[in-house]
Amino acid sequence: MSVEPQGPVLVEGPVEIVMEDGTVARSDRFVVAVCTCRRSRIQPWCDTSHRRRERADSPRADSPRADSPPEDRKPR
Repeated sequence: MSVEPQGPVLVEGPVEIVMEDGTVARSDRFVVAVCTCRRSRIQPWCDTSHRRRERADSPRADSPRADSPPEDRKPR
């Protein structure tokens, strides 16, 4: 097993994880990345959402963000 700082736990598979609601998530892969940051949209598996977290040196909230669409492409 391997733990990445602020990232997933890598577990040798196959893996079965019992979720809080009692459902079972299964993977037959030889290595499985289990989300620990709780940002993944495919819980309990990691989708690399931990890589997109805000950094302390990111732009201010009132300034245009680099990932926002150009003004002429915004939905109306």
